[in-house]
Amino acid sequence: MDSLVGLFALGVFVVVVLAKAGTKYGRMSGGGGYPYRPAKALFSPAERSFLGVLDLAVGPEYRVFGKVRLADVATLKPELRGGARQGALNRIAGKHLDFVVCRATDLVPVCAVELNDRTHAAPRVRQRDELVRNVCETIGLPLLMVDARAAYSATDLGERFRATLGPAHRDRPLAGAAG
Repeated sequence: MDSLVGLFALGVFVVVVLAKAGTKYGRMSGGGGYPYRPAKALFSPAERSFLGVLDLAVGPEYRVFGKVRLADVATLKPELRGGARQGALNRIAGKHLDFVVCRATDLVPVCAVELNDRTHAAPRVRQRDELVRNVCETIGLPLLMVDARAAYSATDLGERFRATLGPAHRDRPLAGAAG
């Protein structure tokens, strides 16, 4: 009987300790047990505006996805091992592309699109842009760089998109690409 009372007391002690630890963690993390809160809108107003025009420019045969991780469109070569593999993964893991245009039929990426505002003049951002350019070139994913502005023409953007894809798409009209 004494061992049963001792086991019960130990159980109560463990429950109390865990409850206190959970309460302390909840206070540190803002409640709910996790240190997160809702983010604001997925896109800035400028990015959202551009997305609407880009959707029109590429037409219904393509779908546009935003904020796609670079590691989702570029995988590591299988022969890469150890520290070299981890280093290569670390370089792209935290990077994302502003937009990726995919064929609507199979969602295979056909073009990456980067919307560049004035922050892209900073040295750190230029290094990031260089990495993105090099990775896209290495994997054969065309990259369309667009300077941010107040307004865009779907026709002009569509022409730039087709030119970026290459000769097979240059003269092909895109549905919905109205000025």
